[in-house]
Amino acid sequence: MLNVALITLGCAKNLVDSEVMSGYLAEAGYSFVLDPEKADVLIINTCGFIQPARAEAVQEIRRAVALKKKDPGKRIIAVGCYVERDEDSLRRAYPEVDVWMGVKDFHNIVQFIEGKPSKPTTGCFLYDHTSPRLISTPPAWAYIKISEGCSHECSFCAIPLIKGSYRSRDIRSILYEAEALVSNGIKEINLISQDSTYYGRDMGLQDGLTQLLGKLIDIQGLEWVRILYGYPEEVNDSLLEIMQEEKICSYLDLPFQHADPRIIKAMKRSMDRDRALVLLKKIRKLLPHVALRTSLVVGFPGEGKTEFENLKVFVKEARFDHLGVFVYSREHGTDCYDLGDPVKDKVKERRKDQILDIQADISYEKNSKQLNKRLEVLIEGTWKQDPGQVIGRARFQAPEVDGVVFLDTPPSLLRVVNTVQKVEITGHDIYDLYGYIL
Repeated sequence: MLNVALITLGCAKNLVDSEVMSGYLAEAGYSFVLDPEKADVLIINTCGFIQPARAEAVQEIRRAVALKKKDPGKRIIAVGCYVERDEDSLRRAYPEVDVWMGVKDFHNIVQFIEGKPSKPTTGCFLYDHTSPRLISTPPAWAYIKISEGCSHECSFCAIPLIKGSYRSRDIRSILYEAEALVSNGIKEINLISQDSTYYGRDMGLQDGLTQLLGKLIDIQGLEWVRILYGYPEEVNDSLLEIMQEEKICSYLDLPFQHADPRIIKAMKRSMDRDRALVLLKKIRKLLPHVALRTSLVVGFPGEGKTEFENLKVFVKEARFDHLGVFVYSREHGTDCYDLGDPVKDKVKERRKDQILDIQADISYEKNSKQLNKRLEVLIEGTWKQDPGQVIGRARFQAPEVDGVVFLDTPPSLLRVVNTVQKVEITGHDIYDLYGYIL
C-alpha cells in the first residue's frame, strides 16, 4: 500500500483536520512516513489566514514540486484553508499538484487521492465522534475541536470567508469523543474553536460552553480541561463560575487585538482599553490564579504613534501571562481591505518587537514568582530537541504556544510520563521554568 507524508501548517484546528484525514487514510490501508522523500503521496494541509501563512504554504508546495521532479510517480495533494481561498490562482501557479481540496471534503480524502467520485459537499467539514482520528500529540493530551467557522464580523479577518458561519458540534458527540480519548490514556483535553465562548449559540443553547464544561468535568480519569480561543466580549459570570472547578485549568486565551478606541472601532470590535481592563480585573477577582493569554495586531491602517503608544500602555497595565503579536495583513474581501496598508512593513516589525520586549519583562517577573513553589505538572516525556531532557507543563501553560517546565531526569522516567506530578521549581527564564519531580 502507498506511503503518505502529511504536512500540517497553521493552527491546532488544522492539526485536528489532519488527524481526521489520517484516520480515514489508515482505515483505507495507507501507511505513514515522516520523510516526504519516502512518500508516494505528499499531503500539505495549508493555512490561508494571513500572508505569512500563505508564504509558508507556497514554500512547502514548491518543495513538494521539487521532489516530484526527482520522482515523477509521487503525487501531491494540497488541501485546506489556502486552497479554499485561492484555488484558481494556485492551480495556475502549480500545475504539478495532482489534487486540490479545500475545507469541505476532509472526510473524502481517500476518494480524492484515488480519483473516485464523491458527492459534492457544502459548508466547512466538521468531524464528530464517529470520524476516525489518529492523535498526533503526545499521549497525555489532545485537542477537541468543538465548532467550525465564525459569525463575528471583525473587519480584518478572513476566517468567515474561508470557513463560513459558526457551527457547533453536538454536545453529546464532544462528550463521546472525550470519553474515548480518556479511555486511551488522555489526561488533558484542550477545547479549540475559532471562538470557544460562542459555543452552542447557533443551536439555541444559553451558556453552551458552561454546559459543556459542566459535563466534561464528570468524566472519570480526565484531569485537566483547558479552553482555548475565546472572545473577550463573551466571557460571562456563568463561565467564570464553572472555571472555579478543580478540573478546569484557570486559563483563558482572549485575543483583544488592540486597545486604542479608534482602532478597535475600525476593527469592528468593542473591547477597548478601558473595557478590557475592567474585564481583566473581574476575571482575576473571581479566578485569583488565572493565567491570561492574548493576541494583538500591530500596523492596522490608521495606527499612528498615538494609537501604538496606547497599545503599549495597555500591555503594561494588563500584565498578561502570555502574549502573541501579529503584524497586520491586508486580506482581500475583508471589510477593511479598502483602507489599504499604509503602515510600512519595517514599522510593523519594529512595533511588534517593542510589544514583545515589554511582555518579555512581564513574563520574566511572573516566572520569577514561581521560584521554590510546588506545582502540578503534566509530564509529557522527553524534549524533541534534546531526548535527554524531560519536559512537562503546568496548568498555566497551554501546549505548543506557551513555555514548558524542564525537569531533571527522574530515576524512573516511564513511571511518571503521562501523569500529573508535584514539581518543585528551582529556576526560570523569560518563558520556561526549571525544576525536579518531588
